[in-house]
This record gives sequence, C-alpha cells and structure tokens, in this order.
Amino acid sequence: MVIIAVTAGNNWERRKMILKIINNKNVIYSFKPEMDFIDQVKPGETFKIMTNDCFLSQIKSEDQDYYNIDNSKINSATGPIFVEEATPGDLLKVQILGIDIDSKGVAVIAPNEGVLGNKVDKPLIRIIPIANNYFKFGDHLMPIKPMIGVIGVAPSHEDGECPTEIPWKHGGNMDTNDIRENSTIYLPVRQNGGLLAIGDCHAVMGDGETGVSGCEIAAEITLKVDLIKNKEINWPLIETDNDTMVVASGDTLEESVYNAVDEATKHLQRGLEVSWGDAYILSSLVVDLRISQVVNQKKTVRAVIPKSLISTDLIINSL
Repeated sequence: MVIIAVTAGNNWERRKMILKIINNKNVIYSFKPEMDFIDQVKPGETFKIMTNDCFLSQIKSEDQDYYNIDNSKINSATGPIFVEEATPGDLLKVQILGIDIDSKGVAVIAPNEGVLGNKVDKPLIRIIPIANNYFKFGDHLMPIKPMIGVIGVAPSHEDGECPTEIPWKHGGNMDTNDIRENSTIYLPVRQNGGLLAIGDCHAVMGDGETGVSGCEIAAEITLKVDLIKNKEINWPLIETDNDTMVVASGDTLEESVYNAVDEATKHLQRGLEVSWGDAYILSSLVVDLRISQVVNQKKTVRAVIPKSLISTDLIINSL
C-alpha cells in the first residue's frame, strides 16, 4: 500500500511516538465474544494499525464484474487487539491521532442495494484517485474527509456474534462520519482485553451512506488506547471538540432514533443531576439527531449532545 494522502495531524512528532505497527494481514469478519488476539497493547500506548479497503482489494478496474467479488471477504477488520488490564465493566478510550489513506479508492452502486437500489439496473464501479487531500470524480475536485467505518470490540455473550457488516452495542460497522482524526471513541469492554478491531475506512462519505459504499480505501491509522475502569455504557460514545455523541443502531431508523435519544436522555439525567422529565425536555431543546448510515442490515443514528451543556468527562464520571 502506498500512502500519499497525508492528513493534517500526520507530523514527525506523532511518528516518533509510534511504538508498534499492526499490519492488515490478520483480519476478522465477525466480532465474537471469544476471539484469539493478534497483538496486544498497554493502556496509554500509541500505535499504528493498517486496514484493508472493504472489498479486500478485490476491485481493480471499473470494467470488472461486480458480481464476481467474493462477498465472504467484505468488511474485514484488522485485529483483534488485546488491551492489557481491560476487564468487563470498563471503558475503552480510543483516540484517533491520524488517518493516512491510499492513493485511490473505490465506490459502487448495485441493483437493490442502498436507498435507491430499485432504480439501479446494473452495477457501476468508479475508481477514485486521491492526491493532495482531494479526491477527483470526473471533472470535480473535492476535499477528502477520512473516517473509520468499522471499529468495535468483542460483544457480550448476550448479544452474541456480530458480523463486521453489522453495527451494535459493541460498535462494529457504525459508518459514522465523526469517527475521524482528533475524535475519541468510547467502547464498552465486555470481554477480557476488550479485543479491538478496526477496518472499512473511507476517504469521504456522506452522512447516511445512501448508496452501496463510501469511497472505500485502505488506510494506516494512528491510535492511542486508554482504559477507564469501572464505567459502563450501553452504546458507543464519540467525543469531538464540541460534542459528545451517542451512536445507536436498530432494525429500523425509528428504533435507532429511540435507542439514541433514550441513552442521551439518561446521560443528561445523570450528568446534570436533574429529573428524567427535565432531561427529556433538554434533549428536545439541544440534542441533534444525525443519520450515520441507512445501508446496513441495522440502521445507525447518533444523538449529539453539545459540550457547552455538559462535558464528555462529566457524562462518563456520572456513570
């Protein structure tokens, strides 16, 4: 993989910090309660993890037959990675320090896939060149916005096995645009070591991912993983400069919205020490709903809580 599209956070100081590189040869296609880990890191360690594109580099040309792709090799995630000292009931804190992407990506549409799949009569593949932090589509140059589609940990035994194409309480294929450089992801530890795995990066993707794909691309991701002991969440959290986001999924958008708002309201109730009724009123006043993706078997929505109202630390400390 040749990395040429370098994100703003990719500097010499960050490179010097890297102690370990985890390659993309060992991957999973399902998050399971029990998995063999491929490597391990300590809390507070900075490292780099390499990921494949979601098609495992099977698409080389715009002219090839989309239906000849091996679907058993879709949405690989590099890992799992064992985080030392992580035990059930803890939180995994994953800081995304940088995402460096390949020199080209892939986007596709196909019949009966995506929101408008009923209007697609045959598959269409586009190879998308990336250079100087822009992608080229036809005559159009647009800025890239690299993000991580799949990031998750081993699920609980109650939730059971979750294919990497599926988002759920463990994380997984959340396809959420805010999982990008300078964001922090909080994931619930359900099994010893957490067993973190990451893949399915995109050079750019619209909120909702309305077609079959974003701009699917291989990447090298720089992470710092920390541990917050004895704090539990039902759904993953994303922290950005201005917001804390509950990322929730369900079989329908309505179910996803319910799960996200329910969890956000509980965070407000505990963190602000107000009644559930007042927390629910506040959620209607200040919490924004954003659609993450509608193309997977389960749909994903995020409830966005402004940090001007309550900080991420206060939300977590109140758990």
